[in-house]
Amino acid sequence: MKKIIFVLSLICSLSASAQEEKKEEGKFTLSGSVDTYYATNLSTPSLGTTGVLSDVTSNGFGLGMANTVFSYEKGKAGVVADLAFGPRANAANAYTGAINQLYAYYQATESIKITLGQFNTFYGYEVISPVTNFNYTVSYLFNAGPFSHTGMKIDYAASEELSFMIALTNPHGIVDGANTSSDAYQFGFQTGYKNQYINLAYGSDGFGFKDVLYLDYTGGLDLSDIFYVGINAAYANSNDADAGYQGAALYLQKQFSDSFSLGFRSEFFKTTSSAEDANVSAFTLTGSNTLTENLKLITELRYDTSKDRILIGGKNSVTGLVIAAVYAF
Repeated sequence: MKKIIFVLSLICSLSASAQEEKKEEGKFTLSGSVDTYYATNLSTPSLGTTGVLSDVTSNGFGLGMANTVFSYEKGKAGVVADLAFGPRANAANAYTGAINQLYAYYQATESIKITLGQFNTFYGYEVISPVTNFNYTVSYLFNAGPFSHTGMKIDYAASEELSFMIALTNPHGIVDGANTSSDAYQFGFQTGYKNQYINLAYGSDGFGFKDVLYLDYTGGLDLSDIFYVGINAAYANSNDADAGYQGAALYLQKQFSDSFSLGFRSEFFKTTSSAEDANVSAFTLTGSNTLTENLKLITELRYDTSKDRILIGGKNSVTGLVIAAVYAF
């Protein structure tokens, strides 16, 4: 009888130990993308093309970026190391090195998630990675920033449809990632309901101004299984700088087949200052071809116009053609 009890105890002990080991196993994932393109200015061939996110002139064949995202999660905590190399990464991320995102998070409850580190902005419609954007070129609203934040944020999911986020970060314009001023911070807030988001950021911008206000609305609606409408509207202003910007962009996207979608983005953007205001409009027609499960070919025709001559070469208008290959894994 004692032997039977001993065997049963041993089995239970081994079973509990195996379950404990199983619970302690973490989950590692690796993902990323590579993008490259050809761009040409159809109106003035000697000049670059507007909207291609790059730190070099976008004319001829060019490189986007190589993006690799490492993530590890175990229990309620995890880390993300998002590394990006190339002209697109350089243009979107002024921080030292190749870090696009680097943060740790803790899922305190089912509804509350705390994140600490550097993370891409919650502000705006478009993002740095070309995989997530429908259009390959980026909007003026995106270029106005901010791109990323370094600090802490707390996400609260009140329900499946309603969410809130608060953040305290360094000024987004600090390029070395270190905040040397104890009173220079940015406060961030977001509320979302049914994929419609109101975003706010206020505080120091890292460029010498401490009262910069950013307001943003980002949302979208599926009118049918194949037709989508997205919208982005934003306003920024600083009394200290006596400058800001405002604008709106409308995104129309229709899926014609499993492998081809067509989109049209119209945008109106205005910079304001005590010296003078400047207006620009941009209209982008994008065809997205899914060649394989991982590879997309994006063909884009873009027309930018401004009576204030703020475009490349001081032109009133620029017409550009971009053909990009985006591979995601």
